[in-house]
Amino acid sequence: MQRFGRPALYAAAALVSFEAAFVLGSFVMKFGEPAPVMAFARAIVGIHAHIAWDFTLIARPEVLAPLGVALIVAAFVFRNWSGRIAFSLLSLLLSWRADAFLQHFFKRPRRTDWVIHHETSFSYPSSHAAISCGFYLLWAYFIARSELPIAFRVSLTGLLVLLWPTILWSRLALGAHYPSDLLGGTFIGFAAVFALAAAVETIKVVGATSWRA
Repeated sequence: MQRFGRPALYAAAALVSFEAAFVLGSFVMKFGEPAPVMAFARAIVGIHAHIAWDFTLIARPEVLAPLGVALIVAAFVFRNWSGRIAFSLLSLLLSWRADAFLQHFFKRPRRTDWVIHHETSFSYPSSHAAISCGFYLLWAYFIARSELPIAFRVSLTGLLVLLWPTILWSRLALGAHYPSDLLGGTFIGFAAVFALAAAVETIKVVGATSWRA
């Protein structure tokens, strides 16, 4: 049973993260955004909107689809990275689908003070926030713990870590989401990563146990 300690810990973290997203969604659907938080969100709408749109694209299918194809090709070329690539693509898909599930559960309408692009899907939680956490921030972790040259590793990790809050900012600057949407999406991203980590660790434990038997 002790061998399952790490998978159980990851599974618990995934459950807590998903539950946090659910509780937050229930709260804001009933009470709305706190007034000071919403005042801040309204104040930044339209600021550097075209730059915000560029960063928003980074977590949209127009960028993610070719990036995913490139990663699949890279997995065959750089075999020592194939596990991390597979994990990241599964996390991306799980983040997206779990987010879509909660969006259709809560059915929160979008804000009306949008700029540049009117998005008509449901608002809570933000798929951009889920993907920026469950994919880009995950890659920051992978790069930070890799065997790449330290200067390259530190630089790329820093850029990926900064990309996460920048994508979140872009959603507010475009008036595409409420602040709580972004927090809820972040919870979903973490839930996806931890759930996959729990699955991977469980497979390792079961495989090791079967081999010994």
